[in-house]
Amino acid sequence: MSAPMISLLATAKSGGCSSSSCGSSARPDDMDPAVWEKIKDHPCYSEEAHHYFARMHVAVAPACNVQCNYCNRKYDCANESRPGVVSEKLTPDQAMRKVIAVANEVPQLSVLGIAGPGDACYDWKKTKATFGQVAKEIPDIKLCISTNGLALPEHVDELADMNVDHVTITINMVDPEVGAKIYPWIFHNHRRYTGVEAAEILHERQMLGLEMLTARGILTKINSVMIPGVNDQHLIEVNKWVKERGAFLHNVMPLISDPAHGTHYGLTGQRGPKAMELKALQDRLEGGAKLMRHCRQCRADAVGLLGEDRGQEFTLDQIPDEVIYDASKREAYREVVARERGDHVAAKGEAVETVRAASGGSLLVAVATKGGGRVNEHFGHAREFQVYEASPKGIGFVGHRKVEQYCLGGWGEDATLDGVIAALEGIDVVLCAKIGECPKDQLTAAGIRATDAYGYDYIETAIGALYAGEFGIEPLAATA
Repeated sequence: MSAPMISLLATAKSGGCSSSSCGSSARPDDMDPAVWEKIKDHPCYSEEAHHYFARMHVAVAPACNVQCNYCNRKYDCANESRPGVVSEKLTPDQAMRKVIAVANEVPQLSVLGIAGPGDACYDWKKTKATFGQVAKEIPDIKLCISTNGLALPEHVDELADMNVDHVTITINMVDPEVGAKIYPWIFHNHRRYTGVEAAEILHERQMLGLEMLTARGILTKINSVMIPGVNDQHLIEVNKWVKERGAFLHNVMPLISDPAHGTHYGLTGQRGPKAMELKALQDRLEGGAKLMRHCRQCRADAVGLLGEDRGQEFTLDQIPDEVIYDASKREAYREVVARERGDHVAAKGEAVETVRAASGGSLLVAVATKGGGRVNEHFGHAREFQVYEASPKGIGFVGHRKVEQYCLGGWGEDATLDGVIAALEGIDVVLCAKIGECPKDQLTAAGIRATDAYGYDYIETAIGALYAGEFGIEPLAATA
């Protein structure tokens, strides 16, 4: 268990507060309380929640009815984060055993998702059986599915009956001519379709499914893969369509096209977008459907906080044949997080006021964090940096940059540091809990400042103080 988790649980056991009385201030003023109840502990649907809560995906749905040019489920590396990839496929009974084991050891767990490795709606019997068992044993866990949408309309009523509040649909196009460049074929009504005809059917089914979910009050997140030269500009139109049909979030993700993965795009040299290209498109989409910027493109067997994957700790050979659910750790964790979130929101509000009071420019800040919304990770230990933008508009999360861990066993590799610096393109300042003089100097030489002066502060508090110092204003009092 991580040090921050031990600390939080210790606080909970020493007193803490009830979740019904603390942390309510975390709800945005403009959000319906009923919607807030659905998303407040969901790390994918709430950017604020992803600092505190974890998701788990169980790989029970291997069959798929759509072929995508960016997908190949045959390749697996335990250190790889890519949708559709798993180390082992599960039966519903095996999934139930694994969920209990994870819930007993990962108190942050709040969401169970089925994201494949095929399609959760096409492999419906396994999806339904898994959800049925989990809902009976752990009734407070949120249930989610991810789907390409082709078979979705057939199961919306059942999803509603099972109290599934969150559905993710991957929608990469609304123009079948564009879709034909992304999908070689689909399998629908016992027949295979190709080309524009396949894309037309898929488009119609996706829009129908989205409209049906909206009508039933089920929150939807739309995933779109940004493919330069194929649909990057077209995603502006996709954003308009899904907003009109009630999508709660739109998540634009970068294409992963490493040739080693064996996908069509990887083998034909289709590049993925650069980090700043992705940010530029997301910035253009502001004002349309609400954007999700904290996605980590999780594996179909991911476990843990977004940005970490503990799945290899819970393979079937490490789980006893019989496990009994113990709710005590999860209950204690939720109590203390309720109070922590209230403090965090107050600190964030003060920091945002500081930044908005300035007449300065924009700063892109990369933060090394283990979770909890704090600057609490050593630079050399970071596997990703969370990126925030500070400007007179306020402080906003705008994305993340994955990197290879620089420091192993107390030593850093120059080649790895070069890769980290390349990944931090466009970043002005790096915040971390600790950084050595050597990497700090090399970052400076690359035009990137780095500091550990704000170690263990709330992220927004640190950024507010940094911004105030940068633009010569007096920061407001910070909350530790």
